[in-house]
Amino acid sequence: MSIETTSAGILAVIGLMTLVTLITRFGGVFAMSFVRISPRVESFINTMASSVLIAIIVPMAFSGDAGAVAALSATAVVMLATKKALPSIAAGIVAAGVVRYFL
Repeated sequence: MSIETTSAGILAVIGLMTLVTLITRFGGVFAMSFVRISPRVESFINTMASSVLIAIIVPMAFSGDAGAVAALSATAVVMLATKKALPSIAAGIVAAGVVRYFL
């Protein structure tokens, strides 16, 4: 299957991706409406978010460039020091930008 890279083809791809995203998001909410949220299920949901984040970050830490490693390091240090996400994200962005600018 191929889609032409015309304006209509690009809009069709964007529309299809939007539809798939909405189906998966609403489908998850619909499926979870049948599950009783016990402490065990709540613990699983909270842990799942962390494991997905780790699955994204670890490969980048080992195969990323110096900017990626600097961003991860700065983010971790600021998060441990402040316990706030926004300053941590900002520090990571700045660290990656500075390292990539000078290297």
